[in-house]
Amino acid sequence: MSNKDALVVFTPSGRRGRFPVGTPVLQAARSLGVDIDSVCGGRGICGRCQVLLSEGEFAKHGLVSRAENLSSQSPVEKEYCTTQTLADGRRLSCSVQVLGDVVIDVPSSSQVHKQVVRKEAEAHDVELDPLIRLHFVEVQEPDMHDPSGDLRRLEDALEFEWRLTDLACDVIVLQQIQVALRAGNWKVTVAVHAGRQIVAVWPGFKERVFGLAVDIGSTTIAAHLCDLASGEVVASAGIMNPQIRFGEDLMSRVSYVMMNPGGEIEMTAVVRAALNELADDVARQVGITPQDILEATFVGNPIMHHLLLGINPVELGGAPFALATDKAITLWAVEIDFAIHRNARIYVLPCIAGHVGADTAGVILAERPDLTDKITLLVDVGTNAEIVLGNNQRLLACSSPTGPAFEGAQISCGQRAAPGAIERVRVDPVTLEPRFKVIGCELWSDDPGFADAVAGSGVTGVCGSGIIEVLAEMYLAGIIRHDGVIRGELSERNPRIQPDGRTFSYELYPATANAPALKIMQNDVRAIQLGKAALYAGVRLLMERMGVRQVERIRLAGAFGSHIDVKYAMVLGMIPDCTLSGVSSAGNAAGTGARIALLDQRSRRDIEALVRRVEKIETAVEPRFQEFFVEAMAIPHLTDPFVELQKEVTLPARVEIVNDNAPRSRRGPRREPSSA
Repeated sequence: MSNKDALVVFTPSGRRGRFPVGTPVLQAARSLGVDIDSVCGGRGICGRCQVLLSEGEFAKHGLVSRAENLSSQSPVEKEYCTTQTLADGRRLSCSVQVLGDVVIDVPSSSQVHKQVVRKEAEAHDVELDPLIRLHFVEVQEPDMHDPSGDLRRLEDALEFEWRLTDLACDVIVLQQIQVALRAGNWKVTVAVHAGRQIVAVWPGFKERVFGLAVDIGSTTIAAHLCDLASGEVVASAGIMNPQIRFGEDLMSRVSYVMMNPGGEIEMTAVVRAALNELADDVARQVGITPQDILEATFVGNPIMHHLLLGINPVELGGAPFALATDKAITLWAVEIDFAIHRNARIYVLPCIAGHVGADTAGVILAERPDLTDKITLLVDVGTNAEIVLGNNQRLLACSSPTGPAFEGAQISCGQRAAPGAIERVRVDPVTLEPRFKVIGCELWSDDPGFADAVAGSGVTGVCGSGIIEVLAEMYLAGIIRHDGVIRGELSERNPRIQPDGRTFSYELYPATANAPALKIMQNDVRAIQLGKAALYAGVRLLMERMGVRQVERIRLAGAFGSHIDVKYAMVLGMIPDCTLSGVSSAGNAAGTGARIALLDQRSRRDIEALVRRVEKIETAVEPRFQEFFVEAMAIPHLTDPFVELQKEVTLPARVEIVNDNAPRSRRGPRREPSSA
């Protein structure tokens, strides 16, 4: 390798490679299969290929990304800027060259295949008791004989017509009152928070005000706009969390802050800017402005929670993983630069522990495992898995470091959910041939017309649900052994099983003129094994602490949990054995919890009391966690029999482990005893 090669890492895809100094960024991206839009052929005309340099020291990638590691502004960029604007430090990837190691972020606006943000609002019965209520009143006009101020007469009207007394009122409302009273001909609508504080006054009759429930995930941020009077979700929107460019997983972001003092300020700023973008989006969908949003609730993991509030998260990066606060927080929107109504209130649900955050509190509030006697397992799968186990007698919780592989990151052909991504896979156990479906197309790959149907998007990669299905199907077809090794001897049966150095790969989709083949590599299998073993080990730790060997009900929360087939999750051993009918998706339960807290003020007291009951288990200091982890590396498990699963699926017999699966041309046969 030339010492003049530079390491280029693209986010959010996580793809990386070394390139000669002077390589255009767009060329590097294309060679790695990174999704960057460009319709002008790289001539710097369309401006669609904009990228952003992420500066700082990135321990995870083993590099320091500096501004001087990209070429200075080119004549093409200067010409483009005469008619257009390159905002926020963005560069044209077709014109900027790599001069040294860099981390390059590809904004969603520059991607051809925009991510499908899968955090839809779930149908859920909510008791409607919002903190914000509207009151229409007619106020007595002032005259020379009554010198009282407009506020006093407004308060008198609210007491006479609505029995509201001792209301507080701040200067922001005082600035609105006189204009509103006169514009409304002394008839106004008043918004009162919790029956105690006047927060807004409008002239005339106003029928609707809105609240926003927000789930700040490490990968995506989802917002649901609700009518506070009816509880209806009137608009939803999602966006990639822009913090991804500082690190795909949570610990990478904490590491970035540790190595780049002040990095937390930058991460706080970008997530708040994204929130304002989301508020604009949902408001525009229903023809209102963000100023009509008077209440918002937030959930998120502890690091997202701290960064939203402008709290440095470094204490969460190491033992004892101390939270700045585990209490619920109520504050003004302006305190977090949230550009909704100037007097809007924000409620942030409480965190549970250093790695179990307000998002898990939201899941508990949505699912209420404390109201049933069934042993219930709640799993919110993300770059970290938050796990809750219990019933009406006891609740336990922990977090397990599953990593980003379940979302398609760190997988050679992985990508986030977008049109063209493979999301469903079946492998014929006889021929070992695959068939699949991609996002945006209802046809299977072997259906007539499939090629024409996907001509626009192409077949671009494999998303999280596709990764789970293809590995489970490869295991069921016998291509993967129980220890996760791809069986190279099967290459004699099907040429899709191909040598790859000392291991083998499985070709899911052949190379085309414009894209490399999509292959499942041995390292991809290992990445999923590590993630699923961490998840299962966390569950087993809670089960042991709870004193149970079986769970009766499993609810999979989060965007990932909503789109995986539970059968395949169990085949891989992500979750413990259970009747398949007892396993279901909870959808975006964290977001549902935020919505419940928005619409029912009593639920806030409930969740604040519930989280104090939860017993927190820290996997990092539990010696049994490692034992459970090692056993869970096998597929589906080294020792657990999965009796219920075997009623639904025929698991393959464990094959004798031969030759470490090295290609026969390189190493002679060597037999080892099976670990079964």
